[in-house]
Amino acid sequence: MIHTSQILAWLKSSAEKYAEQKKYLTELDTAIGDADHGNNMTRGFSKVSGQLDSLTDKDIGTILKTVAMTLISSIGGASGPLYGTFFLNASKTAEGKKELSVNDMEELLKEGVAGVKMRGKAEPGDKTMIDAFDPALEAYGTSAENGEDIQKCLEAAASAAEKGAEETIPLIAKKGRASYLGERSKGHKDPGATSAAMLIRALSDAAGQE
Repeated sequence: MIHTSQILAWLKSSAEKYAEQKKYLTELDTAIGDADHGNNMTRGFSKVSGQLDSLTDKDIGTILKTVAMTLISSIGGASGPLYGTFFLNASKTAEGKKELSVNDMEELLKEGVAGVKMRGKAEPGDKTMIDAFDPALEAYGTSAENGEDIQKCLEAAASAAEKGAEETIPLIAKKGRASYLGERSKGHKDPGATSAAMLIRALSDAAGQE
């Protein structure tokens, strides 16, 4: 089971990770985007982090919905609506819940990723955050089918997301600002896939906390 405290730890850890990696995400985005992904993710999750103390007694659905609204209003560019939609869709699966089972978490991730796909109109191979989210979801599902506990399922998801992000390097971008570069987008790691992988890794790490 994942409890409210671990969801709050995930969000706090995500904010810390984006702050630490702000320069790296900006460098990635400078190569094929608007050079603002690091700043945007740091700003958005810093605002999320500032709200966590007021959410300790809330259910997971309410927490995730609050995150969604905060990100949509504070992250610029395409990332705000996309990450906001991820958390908004995910929140609907966790309404009233203070803990999540293996199946609950799979449903949460599945709905979140479906929201990103719908909003961004992206598919695997388009060199976007979907190239991290989709493998994560698949790996989680496989682990769940094999009877693994939630921590092992999330570890598998995080590793798959990180691998997926690395595998965007040779791809040609088909969505967003990077798509304007055509062939020149090859050879660069996608910043959105990278930040998505960081998010799943933070979730996996939080699942290991009591």
